[in-house]
Parts: sequence; C-alpha cells; structure tokens
Amino acid sequence: MGRKFHYFLILLATLIIISTTIVLFYFGWDYYSLPLKERFFHPNHDLLKSSGLLGHGLGIVGTLMMVIGVAVYIIRKRVKRFHRLGKLKHWLEFHIFLTLLGPILVLFHTAFRFGGIVSISFWCMVAVVLSGIIGRFIYLQIPRSIEGNELSQDEMSKLNIKLKFELKEKYKLESSLISSLDENSINQKNEIRISQIVKILIIDIIETRKKLSEIKKYLRSHNVPSHREKEIIKISKSKLLLTRKILLLKTTQKLFGYWHVFHLPFAIVMLVIMVVHVVVALMFGYKWIF
Repeated sequence: MGRKFHYFLILLATLIIISTTIVLFYFGWDYYSLPLKERFFHPNHDLLKSSGLLGHGLGIVGTLMMVIGVAVYIIRKRVKRFHRLGKLKHWLEFHIFLTLLGPILVLFHTAFRFGGIVSISFWCMVAVVLSGIIGRFIYLQIPRSIEGNELSQDEMSKLNIKLKFELKEKYKLESSLISSLDENSINQKNEIRISQIVKILIIDIIETRKKLSEIKKYLRSHNVPSHREKEIIKISKSKLLLTRKILLLKTTQKLFGYWHVFHLPFAIVMLVIMVVHVVVALMFGYKWIF
C-alpha cells in the first residue's frame, strides 16, 4: 500500500466517522432532545426509537462493527497463519475505525436512554473507547518496524546508526549537529516514572522543534536546495523521535502492560452484556427487518 493511498484511507475513515455523527445528530436532534414522555408524539418516533427501523438498525450495524473490529485484529495479531496478511499497523487502524464508528451508532441506537444492565455495557463501551484512544497514544511511543511489529533493542540500535550514517555520509551534515540529535533532556541513568511521562514528552517535543529549527537555519545559511532540506529534516526528525522512544522504552512498555489490565476487563464485560442484550431482544421478537 502506497503512503499517499494510506493517508487517503485514514482521511476517508476520519471523514466517515465525523460525517456520520453530524448527519445522525442533524436528522434526529429534535427527537433526542425531547423529554422521554414527549418522544411518543414525535413524527419520527417509530423510526428513531431503539426498536424502530433506523434505531434498531444502528444497533445491529454498530454491534457488528465492534465485534468484527475486535475479532479481526485479535486474529491477525495472535494467529501465526495470518501474520503475513497485511501490516499489523493497518489492521490496528481498521480496528480503531470500526471500534470508534460502532459505538457512535450504538449511542444513537439507545436514543440517549441509559438504564438497567444495558447501561453497564454502555459505560463499559465508553471506557473501552476512551482507554483505546489512550492506548493508541502509548502504542505510538514504542519503536516499531514499518509492519507495526515492536523492534528489538538490537534493531533499534542498527536503525539509529543507519540514520546517523545517512545524515553524515549522504547529506554531509556537520558532526556537531548530528551529535545534538543524540542529546536529550531525559535522564538516561534512571528509569522514568510513569507519573513523569507526560511532562517529559511535552519538554522533549519542544526541544525537538528547537533542534529542527536550528538545523533548518544551518541548511538555509548554506543554501541547501529546498528538496534536500526537506529530506534532511525528515531524517533528523525520525532520529530524534527514535532517540526519545528508546529512552522511554521501559516506561512505555510497563505503561502499555497496565493499560491492557484496564482495557481488557471493560471490553469483556461490554461484550458479555451485549450478547445477553441481543439474546433477550431476539427472545422478545425484536428481529428488525428479518
């Protein structure tokens, strides 16, 4: 998959999520904003209520999206037979798309009515989505290959050397500037505490911008062509990000482990109650259009 096509798919997925949310709010806001006692008299009540044609359909589609999103990613990640079937990071992005859009559809399926045991499933779903966003951020802090697999210490060291060599031999960047890319405000002697990670990331992001700005000034003062400047800045940025990720590796791995402990139980509770909800709905004859 080409980079431009990949970015296009991410943009398309983002637009689908945003536009779907806006359209559903626009179409049903006057119904959803009514008190429960007055909704029965709304002309779209039979369409938008949880058991209505659209409301019920949104619940079915949203549930299927979440189940498929979770299942395909777990299968691709855990079953060796499927390890060569596309890059893991692309499957993760597909998982994120379905598990973001699915809960939005389920939210409109509820018609913003939360009660009983189903409300536990809903709030577990909210916790899963929010923790999933946090988990994605932590995931990005761990150095990975282009396929999305976690890099070993040896692989990270080789990549680090390769980037330095490229800047020095191919682009003839000064040794002092290359050395500055290895300098970092993060204490390399002691393991970073989890409570410090956000503060350190903010400081390092600011420092990264300063260093890249210094390199830009140097390149422009030496009349380096713009296309070559962009290449050098891109490699320098990759080098700085890799250095940060290596230094924070132990902390982010530990944090990712804690995240799994939090994320998984909520997902399991959500899925179990969801299955119970579906079975009960079928027993009471709510079969939508079937």
